Amino acid sequence: MTAAVTAMITAVVGVLGTLFAPVLSQRLTARQRADEAELAERRRQFEERRTAYTHMNRASRQFHTLLKDALHRLRDGVYTEQERDQLEEARRDYRDRYAEAQMVVPERILEASRMLNTVLAGIDAELKRLDRGLAPDGESADQALLDLKEAEPRLSAMRRLMREDLGVAD
Repeated sequence: MTAAVTAMITAVVGVLGTLFAPVLSQRLTARQRADEAELAERRRQFEERRTAYTHMNRASRQFHTLLKDALHRLRDGVYTEQERDQLEEARRDYRDRYAEAQMVVPERILEASRMLNTVLAGIDAELKRLDRGLAPDGESADQALLDLKEAEPRLSAMRRLMREDLGVAD
């Protein structure tokens, strides 16, 4: 009777194993796919953030550079319509890149960008007043150039935060 019971138990276990093997295999495969999908999503988000940082950094630096150039040229009396158009294009690109970044970057990066924007927008407004001959007493291209220097540490701070967020170690 023990041999018969053992044979019966072996048969039941074999049948159950045959029935449950595909179920277990399916569950393991589903779990593996879910893990792979999660990893792919994290990679996609990282790439999206890195791209936003690259665009934001480039647009901020370009706007800064063109503001500085415009102030030098305005001071020297050689500021042309072409430079005005270039600066306007850089301003729009800067604004657009910030708007894109708002959807994918952490708040601390946006805060650093806002700190930079305070300086750049103020200098941009001052440049426009100077260019139009509407500047109040005390505003000059030379003073605006000095004020624009305040943007440099803010550019560096924003870049440092972006690099930290991406895991770039110095």
